[in-house]
Amino acid sequence: MITGKTVVAGVVGHPVSHSMSPRLHNAWLAAAGIDGVYVPFAPGAHGFQRLVEGFRGGAIRGVNVTLPFKEQALKLADRRTDLAERAAAANLLLFEPDGRILADNTDGVGLMRAFALQAPKWSADRGPVTVVGAGGAARGAVAALLAAGAPKVFVVNRTLEKAEAIAQALGPQVKPLPLLHAVGALRDSTAVINATSAGVGAGTGLDLPLEATPDGCVVMDMFYKPVVTPFLEQAQGLGRPIVDGLQMLIGQAEPSFEAFFGAWPPAEVDVRALALEAIGQ
Repeated sequence: MITGKTVVAGVVGHPVSHSMSPRLHNAWLAAAGIDGVYVPFAPGAHGFQRLVEGFRGGAIRGVNVTLPFKEQALKLADRRTDLAERAAAANLLLFEPDGRILADNTDGVGLMRAFALQAPKWSADRGPVTVVGAGGAARGAVAALLAAGAPKVFVVNRTLEKAEAIAQALGPQVKPLPLLHAVGALRDSTAVINATSAGVGAGTGLDLPLEATPDGCVVMDMFYKPVVTPFLEQAQGLGRPIVDGLQMLIGQAEPSFEAFFGAWPPAEVDVRALALEAIGQ
């Protein structure tokens, strides 16, 4: 039941109808008995700034931000956390009563929580990691890996200049490579992360030679529809442990929930099962 005291938060994207976030957050709210609601907002491709400016002053508590607005979200904020600055993108905006907007990024937290849950024997400081892609998701992953102690991160991308831009922004531990030279990076990697929108492997997109990875190399895909993507299927066929994007989604949602509603999500809610049901798996 919506009341005059209901705390409102949501997710903004274009499109946004596919987002699992309302299902997760509202399940947590119901279980916790919090007077809150989490709703999707779908401004047109050019309506994001007007939407955000209209929320100044705290009419709603905040929003998660998904594609294609994460970089724009960072620019609109008055204050930015270090995580958001290093990722050069924000997936979380909080609207303060004084009219200011705080930008944060919980994607890196979600990434590391997913690894901790699904590949608990792996740690970032064990050795190099390869990130495939050079967009905002890739840069956020690189920043999180470096913060977690990764000694080296290879950024593999079709367009080398974009990978070089990440290295320039985040430091000498980042090694940019063109896709054609990925084999050397894969041979040395303790983990490989797909941060592209392509269905990597199995003839569906990028042709990445995962067979070059050493035994025990963890393979992760940020995308989760299907949960086991062709990229992860290829990894499983090689006997590599996998981490899926759905667990990353849940991992980034948890600190967002706390920022919006002032409490950690109740552990008794199996939001992963709810999400799997929603996507028919």
